[in-house]
Formats: sequence, structure tokens, C-alpha cells
Amino acid sequence: MLREFKEFVMRGNVVDMAVGIIIGVAFGKIVSSFVNDILMPPIGLILGKVDFSNLFIDLSGNNFLTLDAAKKAGAATINYGLFFNTILDFIIVALAVFLMIRQINRMKRAPEAAPAAPESKECPFCLSTIPLKATRCPHCTSELKGS
Repeated sequence: MLREFKEFVMRGNVVDMAVGIIIGVAFGKIVSSFVNDILMPPIGLILGKVDFSNLFIDLSGNNFLTLDAAKKAGAATINYGLFFNTILDFIIVALAVFLMIRQINRMKRAPEAAPAAPESKECPFCLSTIPLKATRCPHCTSELKGS
């Protein structure tokens, strides 16, 4: 069983998948930092100095000024500001993955080759297929003009 497990783990697909997951988690952290630390402050400023990570509904009936204060008090909250940040994270990650896949697909496409020049033509008299350079049809013996 140990040998089979080692073979399973060492397959190329499993190792590639593990590397992809590790890079994906690291990329997710970068995107979260980008959204929380760079993108959301200007958006909050434009919308009237709103800190989205601090938007919540207190279900306990108390009026806490910050989400941290509500969490320290053990109050039940609906954290819609954090949810909004998470949705924005997802949209940015999805856009980045889309752009990456789109670029990879463009690089994979082989340039379309020009159509090959015809090697034969049709006899205008008997409609048989004849070589392009023929001056007389081998089927009906008609003399071909312009060849």
C-alpha cells in the first residue's frame, strides 16, 4: 500500500496540481492584500470614508463602533463589508485567471497556413480533372487555351 501511495503521489498530475494549489494560495493572499490595502481605501474614500471591513450588522442589539469591538464582546454580527471584500477578491482572481488562460490559448493557436495551390484543373469541354500544366485534355483530346 505504501508503494502504491508513493506511485500515486509521484505522478506528474498530482505534483503539478500540488504546485498549482500552492501558487494559487500565494496568489490569493496577494490579491486579498491588493483589495484590502490598495483598492478598498480609495473606494471607501470616494464613497464617504467608508471602511468596508468595518461594515456589519449587530444582531445582539448593542451598538458597537467597530467589528473588532463586537467580536471581542462576543456579539453575533452579519459582516457584509467583509463579504463585499471577498466578492471583490474573487472577481479580481477570476479576471486574472481569465486573462492568463486567454493569453495561453492565443499562444497555443498555430498560425493558419495559406491554402495550397491547386495541382489540377477541370477540362472546360468534358469536365474531367486534368493536371494544371496540361495543354490538351487526355480524355477528350480538346486543346486547352491559356495553359
